[in-house]
Amino acid sequence: MSDSSAEHDAPRERTISWSDPAFLGRASRQMNGLDMLRAILRGELPKPPVHSLHGITISTVEIGRVSLRMTPQEMHYNPMSIVHGGVLSTLLDSAMGFSVQSRLPAAAGYTTLDLQVRFVRPVSVATGEISAEGRVVHFGGTVVTAEGEIKDSAGRIMAHATTSCLILRGAREKTALKA
Repeated sequence: MSDSSAEHDAPRERTISWSDPAFLGRASRQMNGLDMLRAILRGELPKPPVHSLHGITISTVEIGRVSLRMTPQEMHYNPMSIVHGGVLSTLLDSAMGFSVQSRLPAAAGYTTLDLQVRFVRPVSVATGEISAEGRVVHFGGTVVTAEGEIKDSAGRIMAHATTSCLILRGAREKTALKA
């Protein structure tokens, strides 16, 4: 196959906008995680910039369980014309991380310690909207574990994952004082 420009369409473009992420950081020091996520769901707080980039939105928020959704687009493709695993990993990491955040008090944070993702079906534009659900499995004093899965509109699992997160208590106030 030759590499002539006549063999492909003109480049596609996308313009995105996002809110200052520092605003969410300040809100997280004043609101517990559940209230903050519900405020994002209601549109009272902006969504994280990475969600604007990928078109991710929150569907449901409960204590220890959060659902997100997105519609795959060509811009998410890898060279094999399927959604890149990193995009699906981002969706799962967000859903599971938000499930952890939903249990946190104000001023506490978390960071992902590890993430294991298993891709079981290819995702493409033809798949249509996909949803990811994250659920807390164990909530310890320092480490939290969660699991998640991505499903298509027919309920078929496309990918599933596990994670562990480190709870950050007090560290965020110290960071805020240095800024």
